[in-house]
Parts: sequence; C-alpha cells; structure tokens
Amino acid sequence: MSVAAPQQPAVQAPALVRRLGPFDAAAIVISNVIGGGIFFVPVIVAGLTTSGWAMLGVWLLGGLLAFAGAMAYAELAALRPKAGGEYVYLREAYGPLAAFLSGWTSFVAGFSGAIAAGAVALADYLGRFVPAATDRTPLVSLDLPYISLALTPQAIVAITAIAALSAIHVHRSGRLVHNLLAGLKVSALLVFVALGLSLGKGDLGNVASTRADAVPAGAWLLALIPVMFSYSGWNAAAYVAEEIRDPGRNVPRALALGTLGVIGIYLLLNVLFLYAMPLTDLAALPDGRLTDTVAERLFGFVAGNVLAVFTIVSIAASVSAMVWAGPRVYYAMARDGVFLPAAARVHPVQRTPVLAITAQAVWSAILVLSGTLAELVAYTGFAVVLFSGVAVLAVFVLRWREPDSPRPYKALGYPIAPAVFVLASAVMVGNEIWNSPGTALTGLGIILAGVPLYLVFARSLRPLPETTA
Repeated sequence: MSVAAPQQPAVQAPALVRRLGPFDAAAIVISNVIGGGIFFVPVIVAGLTTSGWAMLGVWLLGGLLAFAGAMAYAELAALRPKAGGEYVYLREAYGPLAAFLSGWTSFVAGFSGAIAAGAVALADYLGRFVPAATDRTPLVSLDLPYISLALTPQAIVAITAIAALSAIHVHRSGRLVHNLLAGLKVSALLVFVALGLSLGKGDLGNVASTRADAVPAGAWLLALIPVMFSYSGWNAAAYVAEEIRDPGRNVPRALALGTLGVIGIYLLLNVLFLYAMPLTDLAALPDGRLTDTVAERLFGFVAGNVLAVFTIVSIAASVSAMVWAGPRVYYAMARDGVFLPAAARVHPVQRTPVLAITAQAVWSAILVLSGTLAELVAYTGFAVVLFSGVAVLAVFVLRWREPDSPRPYKALGYPIAPAVFVLASAVMVGNEIWNSPGTALTGLGIILAGVPLYLVFARSLRPLPETTA
C-alpha cells in the first residue's frame, strides 16, 4: 500500500503592504498637485476676472470643486481600498473596457508624459547652474517609423532624474525621500509667502483692485478651467489605497488633508501675488515672469537663483509623486489580466511593484527622447478631467447598484457636491472639444487606440489571484 506524499503548502506571492499613514498619502497629494501651474495660471486668471477678490474667488471655487471630487474618491477608495485609483472605480461601475482605457491613457500620457515633461523642466532649471543641462544638440539619433529618437545632453539629465526617482521608489524607503521633498516644497512656499507679506514692499489694498478695461461676462468661468488643471492631482492618494493602513479612515483623511493644504497654499500665494502688484499689472505680465517680477516688486531684486533652487525641488517632488502613484495603476491592470503579467510582480523584500515602476520609467524615457511629449500631454490633457468626472459619477452608480455594501466613509455633501463636480467636469471637457476640436479628437483617438490592445490582452491573459499582506 502506497502512502501519498504530503502536499506542500502553496507559496503565496509577495503583496503590497499597508505601511502608509494619512500624512504619507497627503504628501503625495500635495506634491502631485502643486507643480508649475501656480506660477503662470494666476496671470491668466487675472486677465479673466474683474477684481482681486474675484480672482481669489475663482481659486477658492476651484479648490472647493477639487475638494468635492476628493471626498467622492474617498468614498470609493474606502469602499474598494485597492491599488489603482479610478481604474478600480471605473471597472466596478462601468466594466473592464472603460477601466482599461483610463489605465491605458495613464500609462501612455497621463503619468508617463507628465513625468517626462517634469524631468525635462527639471533639466531646464538645472541649466541655470550647469548650462550643459539645457543643451539640445543631438549626440545620437535614431529614425524609426513614425518617430525619431534623439539623445541630447538635456535628455540625459532628464532620463537620469527619472531613473533615480524610479530607483528610489523601488525601495520601500522611497516614501521617506518623497516626504522630505514634499516637506521642503511646502516649507519653501510658506517661507516665500511669510517673508513677502512681512518684509516685502507691497500693498494689501491691491486685493480690492479692479480692472479699468471691460471683461466679458462669464469670463470667470473660462478662468476656472486653467484653475482646475492647476488643482489636478487631488486624487493621488487613491492610487496607493492598498498600501494605506486602515484605509476606511486614513484615505479620506489623506485626501482631505492634502486637498485642503493645497487650497490654503494656493490662496496664500495668490494673495502674495496681489500684494506685490495690482490686478492689472498682474494680468499684463509676460510668460514665465511671475515669480521673478513678484520677487523684484517685494524685495527690490530678482531672486532668480533662489527661486530656481526652489523650483528644482518642487519639480522633483511632483515627479516623485507621479513615479510613486502611476505604477499602482499598471499593477492593478496586470492583476486583472489586461496588462503585461510581469507588472503585477511585487518585490519580495521591498514590497513594491518593481516591474510596473520600471515599465513606466522606460516609457517616460522614450517620450523624453522622442521630443513629442508636449504634444502628447496636450492631446490627452482633458482626459484627466474626463476620467475623474466619470469616476466621481461612479459614486452614484455604486450606491444604486450596491446600496447595502458597507461604506466606512460617505462622500461629504452627497448628492449635491459630487453632482456639481461631475457637471463642472462635463462643461470643461465640452469646452475643450468646442474650442480645440482637432486637439480633442486626436486625444480621443489616442484613448480609443487602447480598444484593440484591450481585446488582445483580454483574450490572451487571465486575472491573477489577489494576495494580501
């Protein structure tokens, strides 16, 4: 009589670990949101509003809309505390194809394109101290069908930044480096505001300044569009929900803290800009001169080098946040069987999606070499608003479909606040299509190009079993 050999227990694949607190996740939000927009969008807003108070009102309204969206995401993240953000919410509410198209867009342009653009901007600001960092002379060129790749000194600097931050986030201590960058970024902004308002030569009466020339009725609605793009990224904490301790409590806290922190910083900066000059002067500034002009008005000199150092840290923090958040989308897609299976692998020691991070870094580097990232980001920029609006709409869909599911957190101001956010998103997307139909249609074409790719993945791959840690 033979005796069967004892079965060996299955070896569970490494999984993501819940080790982030609310402040870690809030730092991702703040770093992801506060980028270059706050240093040129106020000039646009000043040109579309009638007074300093109206300008501040538009920034406050944009912040309230972002907060409404963040609180809707908080409900969805608490209900489905998984990696991937809106990819997960669209999958649950509308099915796998809609989810895949959001993830595909994130990979092709949403995260990768923004990372590449940030890295190139980082090289530009480094060029103030090391001129070779801005050299665009091709060292090596490669002509491929439909695209040409060129390795320049500027591209080397940008790709090095992408590789370094990606390597940092492969390691589990990447959150500490990111928190340091985020802390330096916020501290520098607050010091700039504090010194400007206390020691700078300005006039708070400028906040009440008005324009002498006429502004078309409803122009403030147009101003809201660039303001909302400046707030984009408020949902960043949702992408890492699977790594946040007690997500039912801490994801809403992180989204609220991060978004409210950004609103406060944006309002303070706009008060400082108005303190330095009246609305009319602010509206007349040329591109790229906002911070230099404000520093000159307040302190009597252009603090170019100081502001360049701050900008380098600020951009690095923003790129770090995207390097951290983006791969969680591809990890979730791979786990569902609609992306390369390797992207679902978690490092056995660091517990990070190492191959998803690597794939994003490689594609971002290719975008840097191609020199087409500006066009790609422009074509798909409105997709950020489109998918976030559709994701917030998922709050209504899932409440109707799953009325009895336990919800550790419910969206603040439901149903009015999320409904207003969805409506505002629809208006902004419609405005983009109306005013830039060629760009918008090209962007839609890039998004829909993911359909045949989805069909290939869906036929050949299978979902991977979920693991927990």
